[in-house]
Amino acid sequence: MNNVQLLPQPAAPTTSTTYKPVELYIFIDPLCPKAFAMKSILRKLQLQYEHYFTWRYVLSTELSALNSVTNRLKGCCGGDELDIAHPVLPSIAIKAAELQGKRAGSRYLTKLQQYAVLKTKNVNSHATLLEIAEEVGLDMNEFAIDFGSKEAARAFQCDLYITREMDVDDVPSIVFFNECIEDEGLKVSGSYQYEVYEHILEEMLGEELVSQPIPSIEDVFKRYELLTTEEIAEIFSVDYAIAERELKKRMLQQKIERITNEDVTLWRLK
Repeated sequence: MNNVQLLPQPAAPTTSTTYKPVELYIFIDPLCPKAFAMKSILRKLQLQYEHYFTWRYVLSTELSALNSVTNRLKGCCGGDELDIAHPVLPSIAIKAAELQGKRAGSRYLTKLQQYAVLKTKNVNSHATLLEIAEEVGLDMNEFAIDFGSKEAARAFQCDLYITREMDVDDVPSIVFFNECIEDEGLKVSGSYQYEVYEHILEEMLGEELVSQPIPSIEDVFKRYELLTTEEIAEIFSVDYAIAERELKKRMLQQKIERITNEDVTLWRLK
């Protein structure tokens, strides 16, 4: 596999209260279709092997005019009703959400991607990004302040710095680090089959993986809320037709409902 590279450990790796020997740095452009396609693989890894690893997203979209946009954001957060839109805003919004905790940031990213896939509203709009924050239950006063703060902008700039330092020029990419800080990380550029990531995780651990059983479809929806047919097929290792049949069966039983547009079909619990 040509797109695998060894890298030094980051200067300040993240920590977890529960001991997990592997850490994943997941480099994404949050609104790129490739990032959406990677989600099913990451979700299956979480469901089967999350007891082995922690993870963090690194936003890797190269964008210009960050300072000028941040200054305009301050005006919006200070009571200016004029909405603005810019491709940098979703990334800053994600970092602002992360200031309320990793889980808050993850919920925000997931909902942002749902909005982007459904294409019902402009996700580059400041007003839409505030709406997403409210929908995922963030502290709105705190989010509005953080959205226009230097801290959120610097957090995004830090992600871009990490991307450059690790020579990540293809997104999505994943860098695997083990518990030994002297060991180099393993960078996997691009997207591969699920079994490739499974094998790398096993190699990093140096032992045979023990997987957790995949929960029921209903429990998977309770954790991830909205899923595509492709994601269900990936998670349960079945053909697309089988996944679609199982989803339609549950729709007829009024357990789930379907949301569609011209490009995508999403499913969620009723």
